[in-house]
Amino acid sequence: MDIFNAMALFTNFVILPAIAYGSQVALGALGVTLIFGILRFANFAHGDLMAFGTAVTILLTWWLQSLGIGFGVLPTALLALPVGIAAAAGLALATDRIVYRFYRTTRVAPVIMTMASVGVTFIYGGLVRILIGSDDQRFADGERFLISAAGFRELTGLAEGVAVKVTVLVTVVATVLAMGWLFWFLARTRTGKAMRAFSDNEDLALLSGINPERVVLVCWLLAAGLATLAGTLYGLDKSFKPFNYVQLLLPFFAAAMVGGIGNPLGAVVGGYLVAFSEVAITYPYKRVLEYLGFRPEGLVQVISVDYKYAVSFVILVLVLLLRPTGIFKGRVL
Repeated sequence: MDIFNAMALFTNFVILPAIAYGSQVALGALGVTLIFGILRFANFAHGDLMAFGTAVTILLTWWLQSLGIGFGVLPTALLALPVGIAAAAGLALATDRIVYRFYRTTRVAPVIMTMASVGVTFIYGGLVRILIGSDDQRFADGERFLISAAGFRELTGLAEGVAVKVTVLVTVVATVLAMGWLFWFLARTRTGKAMRAFSDNEDLALLSGINPERVVLVCWLLAAGLATLAGTLYGLDKSFKPFNYVQLLLPFFAAAMVGGIGNPLGAVVGGYLVAFSEVAITYPYKRVLEYLGFRPEGLVQVISVDYKYAVSFVILVLVLLLRPTGIFKGRVL
């Protein structure tokens, strides 16, 4: 039975959290890689765009909750999510019109666009703090657990329980649906094919009659939608704090680079690789090893969870040094 207790412990504290976190990172990395693939610059404002869309979603969620409107066992935030996506999309399009369009039409170097996005980051960050403040906010409601740890122990007779949160299930289902729709859109629709052609060869795409402004508009809409979805799911699973969303930019870029920046499939694979690496390296394995018959003196933890983003940083550096094009051979920065 000890080996099953070890497996339950590992599943509860490594596999399930990594799957949920990996889904959130994959969605965020998809937005980053779409912007890089279409607009050809690294958007450092993506984390704050995600925070803005999530903040609007939270404010509407609180309003719905105050009216006694819920979504049954599911979080009420799912009802407010479309409004948050619309708000983030409007902000992204307004920013493109005011800031990025000038640089794009004058065909400046990508690094200038990237530096402009750094300035946009500060504006977005201030806007988010005006809207909702800088404190930790929780907005999840509905049922908390699909399977509780106590229920699992009672069902299996094991000493260790596995708790499956409703937010984890919602995260996985929403991510699968969003990714499935996105890949179908890019592969099957006329607009999606135009975006792929524009990404592969901008000049040839323009000669073929593709409208660049339409491509750019759809790119921002998709990036804003993915960012808000990722941010809302992350907030439901953990909590909302604007600074945490800025920090998530590092795993997003690491995931996009690992898979091959500019390649949507690579962003998804990279997201899960980065998430599992962060969770697995920061987890203390003492109790797991004790169930397996070992008697370690320490926690058997490579690094503290406080430094989990260092894992993403190391992954990013190694990819840039050893394989800049990533697993699926994206563009080289």
